[in-house]
Amino acid sequence: MNPKLSRRQFLAAAALAGAAATETFHRLGAAESPAPVTSAVEAMPVIDTHIHLYDPQRPQGVPWPNPENKRLYQTSLPARYRPIARPLGIVGAIEIECSSWLEDNQWVLDVAARDDIVVGTIGHLVPGARGFGKNLERFRKNPLFRGIRCGLERQSGREVNHPEFIADLEALAEADLVMDTANPSVSLLADVVRISDRVPNLRIVVDHLPQMMPPTEPAAKASYGNSLKEIRGRPQIYVKVSEVLRRIGDRIPTDLDFYRPRLDAILEVFGNDRVLFGSDWPNSDQWLPVPVGFKLVQDYFLNQGRPAAEKFFWRNSLHCYKWIRRNARQPQL
Repeated sequence: MNPKLSRRQFLAAAALAGAAATETFHRLGAAESPAPVTSAVEAMPVIDTHIHLYDPQRPQGVPWPNPENKRLYQTSLPARYRPIARPLGIVGAIEIECSSWLEDNQWVLDVAARDDIVVGTIGHLVPGARGFGKNLERFRKNPLFRGIRCGLERQSGREVNHPEFIADLEALAEADLVMDTANPSVSLLADVVRISDRVPNLRIVVDHLPQMMPPTEPAAKASYGNSLKEIRGRPQIYVKVSEVLRRIGDRIPTDLDFYRPRLDAILEVFGNDRVLFGSDWPNSDQWLPVPVGFKLVQDYFLNQGRPAAEKFFWRNSLHCYKWIRRNARQPQL
């Protein structure tokens, strides 16, 4: 940020830049990149903690996405991501697994090695499954391997009762690695608390919480409230402010005031020290192009003040993921 700019001037410049990027993106279409934004926005480096990398053109194909999803079923590698990220000030990204194939952990690490915009990967290993420890030791030798994603989908949370499952998560924590969760639900949030009870030194990231609306059914509402009450006091549990946009009928609102109550509720629980920016690219293209969602959270967190925005856009991600700085544009504490 230019030291001669007042905070009011900075916010105005950022708003104009984001609006210009959004307008350009709508004019060009989702497959093209918006015009560069002003240096006022670029002055704040951004780490995107949630992108997916895959290539349907590989001989073995990919397990996700489905070929019928034409919007997503296209090569999604750093070369395609960079033109989207650069105008937004994104200088680094963490890849999140989107394949259950064991060797795709290595495939992503190989892709990341060739492009320094990738500062870390979250792989796919199943705690409690045979070979977890051996595979964890194999992949953690690469410093870009920063943890695993675990959705508890196989046994609907019953895994938490299994000693081998907990032992594997203890090994993950001992390795100073992170566990991301998959799509949030009432039961998943309750299981996050249970896991945190059993492995209190494990850093956990709840992905895509803005997409989940608070339940209204009494039992679910009570469970949801109790989980968030517990999570509020646990500094080792972070939240990813990703999948913010929502489809309402045949439209997707782009007005921050529509999303503000949900963002306020999340910030009330996690505070400014445990919120992370994630674009969810290219999955986010199913809603609107990345700059649209980026503009919403940019405006929201800049209104919290520059220190809060820096925490959201990069500082918290470094505390949580301990990602690897690979070039001079990527910030350091």
